[in-house]
Amino acid sequence: MIRRADEMVKEIREQMRGGKGTVELTHVFKQEELKGKSRLCAKIVLNPGCSIGMHEHVNEEEIYYIIKGKGLVQESETRYEVSTGDAILTGDGASHAIENIGDEPLEIMAVILLY
Repeated sequence: MIRRADEMVKEIREQMRGGKGTVELTHVFKQEELKGKSRLCAKIVLNPGCSIGMHEHVNEEEIYYIIKGKGLVQESETRYEVSTGDAILTGDGASHAIENIGDEPLEIMAVILLY
């Protein structure tokens, strides 16, 4: 299956999961199109200063792959900077948040896999 860019569904969320500003999600494939155990396959764009607030992943795991930009990830009490080419895996009941701390949009590929 090929999904052309102009066929992907875009969604804007304000203060996603208690975060700051606006988050743009481009749903590459919808959950019902995926045969595996997943619920999200999307490109996420956070403009400078915008964030996705702290949230938990129970019975699932989320992969963030940083396509472009610079971010600050918080996992429980630990904070670390991430940039282009880095990947984050959060699951097994853990929580995380991410914020754009750069001067350009932070682009992330996000995939949520269910256990």
